[in-house]
Amino acid sequence: MQFAVGFKLHGKTGHVVVDAEDALIAALKVKMERPEALIAYVRQQNKRGDTRHPMRRLSSESS
Repeated sequence: MQFAVGFKLHGKTGHVVVDAEDALIAALKVKMERPEALIAYVRQQNKRGDTRHPMRRLSSESS
């Protein structure tokens, strides 16, 4: 499954798409890569909405 994870880092917001089994694992993957980030939300990827507003992938994930 793919999850969208929103975060705040150094006063700026961002969001990435993460492959994970559940929302907690998705949030922990982002927290591992960006330990100082504050996780704002985790949700299942919305195919229709996320296509119009594409997100970056987590850099540790392939493709």
